[in-house]
Amino acid sequence: MFGAERKRRLGTAERDFVALGIVAASIILFVGIGDAALPALIRVFSGLGVGTDRVMINALLLNVALIIFSWRRYRELIREVQERKRTEAVARALADTDPLTNCLNRRAMSPAVGNLIDEATRHGDAVAMIMLDIDKFKQVNDINGHATGDFVLQECARRISALLPHGGLLARLGGDEFACAVPFHTNRADLVDRLAASFIQAVAEPVEAGCLSIEVTASLGVARSDMFSCSTATVVEGQALQHMADIAMYHAKKLGRNRYFWFDAPMEADLRFRSEMEAGIRCGIQAGEFVPFYEQQIDLRTGNLTGFEMLARWNSPTLGMIGPDIFIPIAEEIGVISELSERLITQALSDARDWDPTLTLSVNISPLQLRDPWFAQRLLKMLVESNFPASRLEIEITESCLHEDVGAVRALIASLKNQGIKVSLDDFGTGYSSLSQLRTLPFDQIKIDRSFVMNMQDSSDSATIVDAITALGKGLGLPITAEGIETEAVLEQLRKYGKLKGQGYLYGRPEPAAATRKRLESMNLLATAPFDGAIDDTSDVACGSEVGEIKGAERESGAV
Repeated sequence: MFGAERKRRLGTAERDFVALGIVAASIILFVGIGDAALPALIRVFSGLGVGTDRVMINALLLNVALIIFSWRRYRELIREVQERKRTEAVARALADTDPLTNCLNRRAMSPAVGNLIDEATRHGDAVAMIMLDIDKFKQVNDINGHATGDFVLQECARRISALLPHGGLLARLGGDEFACAVPFHTNRADLVDRLAASFIQAVAEPVEAGCLSIEVTASLGVARSDMFSCSTATVVEGQALQHMADIAMYHAKKLGRNRYFWFDAPMEADLRFRSEMEAGIRCGIQAGEFVPFYEQQIDLRTGNLTGFEMLARWNSPTLGMIGPDIFIPIAEEIGVISELSERLITQALSDARDWDPTLTLSVNISPLQLRDPWFAQRLLKMLVESNFPASRLEIEITESCLHEDVGAVRALIASLKNQGIKVSLDDFGTGYSSLSQLRTLPFDQIKIDRSFVMNMQDSSDSATIVDAITALGKGLGLPITAEGIETEAVLEQLRKYGKLKGQGYLYGRPEPAAATRKRLESMNLLATAPFDGAIDDTSDVACGSEVGEIKGAERESGAV
């Protein structure tokens, strides 16, 4: 509205009728008095005499001056209006354009998509919205610097723009997220599929930034403006179309990245559930809804209990008991995994303090905590405050973490071992770590991933891998723990390898603190010192429960 009013005023100024009227009136007056005054004026300037009507001569001279002044003023006004128009055009372009990539920005994209949908609808076509997000782009900035990251964004925008068909729109919505809007015939959705696939391929090509070769991938979500037209005879508006494409893009990221998906209605329900989970996790941490469960670790040769591994459970008041495979990845993505983990470790140290001194406590840490230079110091503080011996604590690091930053892992392991804490390599055999890493990193123990142990009877490959890992452990002098022991047959096969520890459902399912304490009391494995902490009865929510009561598949290894 204000833009239209400004244009109207500028147009009026450019055709200033007052100035034009003064010029016109001056010219008419000049013509009117010119016949009488000009001959006398000429005689005056030629020295032939003096005119008889000095008033007419003065009027003529003033008239000429007025014409010159009015015309000059009118030209200046025109130049001023043109300059203002040019300046406003530049300002409008800057307001609608992303300065880094020269694409449209978020502000300009929404109305442009609306106009594109209206135009396509009039011609019987549809508009496809493609949301594109660069996968793990933050790592590019963190490792190579923001200047390199900006160059990667510029190159990605250039490649996408080069593939964009005539009439298409491209915008950078912010960060590493782009949006494309493309008109297409309603029966040729395959053209949109090809375009999305070409975007993925183009972005995946290495970006040469100086002496660096940066490789990134992209996740895409696609939605079409006429997707509901068959049932409701309506066309999706620009904002709604972008929202649906964004949901589809998130779905692509969740299923592995470097791919694209068309929007489907159930995706929105998944996203809503995800949002509820995020809010529930944040509130649950503060409310103490996350509780430690404990899984027994047994000496396979003697059958004696040697310790417990702490496993996280979420006792949600609305969703019930949730397994770690559900909430751990979400907690990592929203940045609350450290707080969640440290609260659980603190509680576990308090619980384990009253166990027999020969029993150990194993806890897993997140890959994000590996990059925290202060984690070891905070863990030491927790040990001191809980009065728990560092020699009884084992920290488990997942093998896949070794690929992220070996230097950070080495520094953390050294710091933990300096405090007397043992460090185990968890899920060994699944992360493709090199033998040189295993040799140079001072681990105290290797844990064989449950997937190999559980399949020993049915898969010769799994049995061969278990045999190789146990031989490797013996050669390096590292104790071995086998996870996932569920049958007597597997137990007997593992006993042939000599001195091993093991854990799994054969020895019982993970139990809350109260049930674990009762078990130890019956085995006379509680410390002689009196127990000085009250047991929370509400934590005994799954004592003796079947696995069906735990929602979601249990990810015992790699869980917090």
